[in-house]
Amino acid sequence: MAITYTSGEQVEVYRFSVPATVLIPLAAVFLQAWLPLRFPFFTVFDLPLLVTIGFATARRNPLAGLVTGGLIGILQDALTHHPIGLYGISKTVVGFGASSLGIKLDVENAGARFLLTIFFYVVHEVVYFMIARGLVGLHMEWSWPHELLSGVANALLGVLVFMLLDRVKQRT
Repeated sequence: MAITYTSGEQVEVYRFSVPATVLIPLAAVFLQAWLPLRFPFFTVFDLPLLVTIGFATARRNPLAGLVTGGLIGILQDALTHHPIGLYGISKTVVGFGASSLGIKLDVENAGARFLLTIFFYVVHEVVYFMIARGLVGLHMEWSWPHELLSGVANALLGVLVFMLLDRVKQRT
C-alpha cells in the first residue's frame, strides 16, 4: 500500500454543516461516556479521538484541527474524574497533527486511514500518559502491547467512522 504525496492543488478540502459539526462530537462524547457502562469491552475504543481525526483530516486546516481537538477533548474531560485538560491537550496535538498531515498525504483511502489512526492513537496515548504522569502526578502504567492492540481496534472502528463522516462532509 503506497501513501502518496499530493500537491496543494490536488488536495480537496471539506467542511461540515453546523449541525454535523456540533452533533457528531457531542454524540461521540456521550457514547464514549455511556457505552462502557453497559459494555465494558468498549473502554478500548476512543470515539472522540476518531471524530477528531476524521474532522481534522477532512478539513485539512491545522487551526481548525487544533480547535476541534481541543474542544472535543475538554468536553470529554468534563465527563471524567481526572483533571480538566488531559484529553484536551492530547486531542489538540492529534487534531493539529492529523490536519497538517492530511494536507501532505492522501488520506482518502481505507489503508491510509487505518495506518493514520494507529499512529495518532499511539501519539494520543503517549501525550496523555506524559501529561497525566509527569505534570499531574497520576499513577499510570504503560503497556506497549495493550496500546498497539487498542490502536488496531480503534483503527478498524475508525475506518467505519470515517466512512460515515464521508457521508456528511461537503466539498468547499
